Amino acid sequence: MSRPGAAESGLRWLPLSALLVVLDQASKGWIESRYLLGESTPVLPVLDIVRLHNPGAAFSFLAGAGGWQRWFLSALAVAVSVGIVWWLRQMHARRERLLAIAFALILAGALGNVIDRLEHGYVVDFIHAHWGGAYFPAFNVADMAISVGAGLMLLEAFLDWRRGRTG
Repeated sequence: MSRPGAAESGLRWLPLSALLVVLDQASKGWIESRYLLGESTPVLPVLDIVRLHNPGAAFSFLAGAGGWQRWFLSALAVAVSVGIVWWLRQMHARRERLLAIAFALILAGALGNVIDRLEHGYVVDFIHAHWGGAYFPAFNVADMAISVGAGLMLLEAFLDWRRGRTG
């Protein structure tokens, strides 16, 4: 199978990535302009809007590592982003649509959070879900894009497995 031209490749989904990065940065900017660190507003019985800063990775992993994690996580996100763009270039936008969308979402999330790390030294999180006294770690639009993208990758793997079994 030959490599698709740029117009037919997964690069076709880069505008989705760009839109999500803009939404992520705009939402974080809105939070930063209206909330002090730690300030929150209940939205639903299970959901608050709160301004939090995460200097680490997912679930605050490495948050207390002393500062080196900012550069390590930023370099990792940039390397992953370059790899995703290369991979998107190799894909066919229509035949591998679900996987291309998944990569575009993960790319958006990686870039949205790396912008925060490079600008502030931390990631701005503001969506805080909870149930009773149990609180899920706060997250943002970039984190949602990564999570949905990972879910789509799992779905694609399952569908590919099913196609192989039936066919």
